[in-house]
Amino acid sequence: MSNPFIQQNIRAISFDLDDTLWDNRPVLMAAEQIVFDWLTSNYSRIGETYDYESVHTMRHALAKARPDLRHDMTRLRKELLRQIADTTGYDDSLVEPAFEVFIEARHRITLFDDVLPTLENLRKRGYLLGALTNGNASIQRLGIDHLFDFSVTAEEAGAAKPDPRMFELACQRSGVSTREMVHVGDEPTTDIEGAQSAGITAIWMNRGGIEWQMDSPPDAEVRNMSELLDLAGAQHPPGIKSPGR
Repeated sequence: MSNPFIQQNIRAISFDLDDTLWDNRPVLMAAEQIVFDWLTSNYSRIGETYDYESVHTMRHALAKARPDLRHDMTRLRKELLRQIADTTGYDDSLVEPAFEVFIEARHRITLFDDVLPTLENLRKRGYLLGALTNGNASIQRLGIDHLFDFSVTAEEAGAAKPDPRMFELACQRSGVSTREMVHVGDEPTTDIEGAQSAGITAIWMNRGGIEWQMDSPPDAEVRNMSELLDLAGAQHPPGIKSPGR
């Protein structure tokens, strides 16, 4: 694969968050268990009606039945809590405190070891850095927003990756054209196909070293952030004033 940093005048790099900058599966599993335990401790009828697995299944069914919520994980989670309350004879006053329990646990992440030094290095080299997420992880709540110049959530865009609206909004907020941005993500459909459909160069973060299964390949592939840094090091863009800074 070619190096887009050499072939193009790349000025901005956007990153997926979950499973690109940290391992998200254990985080979500732990958060869902924590909120379930909180619910059953404070609302006994919930524990008599549901177990952890049935709530997990219920969430997936809700996402399938309500495509209007797929771009807003916060609304989806709150709707799930409302349904749980309704089916067990409680009112929806439990929704907000239960969601706060979940969202606090959802942010107990551990960045991959290579993330912070790479982001700091890229910023020093003059790249604009952004975060693009379909989920409800907040770079502000995580305390890493100082490393990013722009961010876009599916909720803000009104659509989730692979919808091009997320990538178009990222370009607007960074002040660069689609040809001047690369997107880095782990998910072949939402990240790679999504970025490419918007005219943005897509770099696949393949930390697991798995084989590419899709028809159209990514523009480049890296196994870790150090390899990304090696690609980006081939070009040193001129200093650019960060948006809003």
